Amino acid sequence: MEHRIRPAGRADAAFLLEMSCEAANWDPLTARPRADLVGDAAVLRHVRGWHRPGDGGVLAEDAAGEPIGACWFRLARREEPGAVFIAPGVPELTLGVRVPWRARGVGRALLLAACGEARRRGHQRIGLGVHRDNVALRLYRSEGFVTVSSGDTDDVMVKTLR
Repeated sequence: MEHRIRPAGRADAAFLLEMSCEAANWDPLTARPRADLVGDAAVLRHVRGWHRPGDGGVLAEDAAGEPIGACWFRLARREEPGAVFIAPGVPELTLGVRVPWRARGVGRALLLAACGEARRRGHQRIGLGVHRDNVALRLYRSEGFVTVSSGDTDDVMVKTLR
């Protein structure tokens, strides 16, 4: 199955929320109901007020034009719950892919496209938070993200955009 990548726009906020929930539910053994997630401030911060200045990202669509994944970034605010705050001006990245499309190259294509967009906008670095047991950790490492700090279960990773 093929997919294409396109820029994420203002009208994509609902899908980004869905993908934020997918990202939060990366482990099927600890998955929470979507109704719980959409009320969680740590999940909502990825999309609340979407398309504010500095927001950017991309969506993947299948051959029929149905959205299947998204990767987007926004400037984190230190005071936001769960924010991965690296430094002023360093955006935080979120990546979510619908389950049937995982491990098929969609996440990597989205990650590369979003990092490219951040670079074009003049960002020198981009960061993210990831649970150490999340299989996506291997993807991030393979694409040049390095761990800069660690908590009990999560790592904060940063990539230098050249």
